[in-house]
Formats: sequence, structure tokens, C-alpha cells
Amino acid sequence: MRGWLSLTLGLLAVVIGAVWTVQGLGYVSGSLMTNERIWAVLGPLVSLAGLVVLWFGLRSRRRT
Repeated sequence: MRGWLSLTLGLLAVVIGAVWTVQGLGYVSGSLMTNERIWAVLGPLVSLAGLVVLWFGLRSRRRT
């Protein structure tokens, strides 16, 4: 069960980080986050953290 949770949370973090990145870069308009440099920096960091969580989730699934 722990593997599924980490896979889900990791995937969610990757998607949220990607959205934050494109909003921060100004490709998605209509938000307070549009063209804000902080979101263009935080987005890739969140996506990277999500990839790490996904990697650990996949490793734990292989062991069981």
C-alpha cells in the first residue's frame, strides 16, 4: 500500500510542479502566479522532488 501512496503523491507533485513552471514562465495566463519568477523556480524543484518520490515508490514495489 505504501508504494501506491508514494507513486500517487510523486505523480501529483510532478504535475503540480509542471503547472507552476509554465505559469511562472507566463505560458498560462489568468492567475496571480503568471509571470512570477518564484513559481518558475519552485515548479521544477517540486517536480524534481516528485520524481524522487516516484523513484522510491517504484523501488519499494519491486521488492515486494
